Amino acid sequence: MGAYLMMFAAVAVALPLPIINLIAAIVYHIVNKNKSRFIHYHSLHSLIAQLPITLLNWGFLIWAIQIWWFNSMAISTELWIYASFVTLMNILYFTFSIIAAIHARRGEMYHFVIVGKMCERWVFRTSNNIDYNRGYQSSS
Repeated sequence: MGAYLMMFAAVAVALPLPIINLIAAIVYHIVNKNKSRFIHYHSLHSLIAQLPITLLNWGFLIWAIQIWWFNSMAISTELWIYASFVTLMNILYFTFSIIAAIHARRGEMYHFVIVGKMCERWVFRTSNNIDYNRGYQSSS
């Protein structure tokens, strides 16, 4: 659940710099991936799903910087269309991240359309050689 909700905190702190969200997701994944396959799956799922949103946000940020600071481009219809598309994609990503966080909190699997099955195959394959019990003592 933290993998999905952590993204909201990163957005609040670093709204003008979309790369901060991606860095936070990478760090979260690296720190938590060895805890269990379930946590590994959801942290990887959140990280991979965030890549396209980060690229879209960076594209809009670069376009806006070129217009407002360098005056190298004019505000055009294409900018408004792209801004609307980026806004819609961010709203969809936030919505599906909340749904995924709720499912993860319940201990359920949740798949985003494209990246979900890919992450599941990667984490739950039989040749996955990560020792998820490393560092935990057996109670028996």
